[in-house]
Amino acid sequence: MNPKTRHELWNGQAGPIEVSIDEPAAPLRGLAVIAHPHPLFGGTKDNKVVQTLARAFLQMGYVTLRFNFRGVGQSAGEHDNGQGETDDLVQLTELARATLLPAELQNEPIAMAGFSFGAFVTSHGAQRLREAGTNIGKLVLVGTATSRFKVAAVPDNTLVIHGEVDDTVPLTDVLRWAGEQNLPVMVMPGVEHFFHGKLPQLKELVVRYYPS
Repeated sequence: MNPKTRHELWNGQAGPIEVSIDEPAAPLRGLAVIAHPHPLFGGTKDNKVVQTLARAFLQMGYVTLRFNFRGVGQSAGEHDNGQGETDDLVQLTELARATLLPAELQNEPIAMAGFSFGAFVTSHGAQRLREAGTNIGKLVLVGTATSRFKVAAVPDNTLVIHGEVDDTVPLTDVLRWAGEQNLPVMVMPGVEHFFHGKLPQLKELVVRYYPS
């Protein structure tokens, strides 16, 4: 993302996991963990939507962690249809909290975000972390892959953003999933799945509607 991005290999259940870490220029507020789209269709931690989400959280004062799912880049293992990916997300979130945050911030709410397949993984990872007693803050789910995967139920303060003309995950499928939970969806008019030409607006929406 920038010359100061740290690229490291962290230990995961299937072997090394490639991570990228960015630290904010502003006073540190907390940790944000961001998950990328489907690895079998070119998704990586360097996806433009994922980087846009990271920039939004950096602007708000979060240290951000992006990582490659199993079998992507230098991350070991093979694609596991979300199960192993969720295991890794949970493990990395706890490790990041312990190593990237000072002691006085380790109990602050952790921000979590995901794009497409990454939103599906984030929904389940956040659910497991909450059940384990970890303080998870407001989720940000973008282009949520509700038509392809069983996305977990999420808290009613979750920020769900979707493109009106998404031809990968139809808006109607997201609205159906959200309607079952009485969950609002923020729709960006004329926007498709990858938010081409609309990334600055996406970033500003996250910054505007995430709690300060």
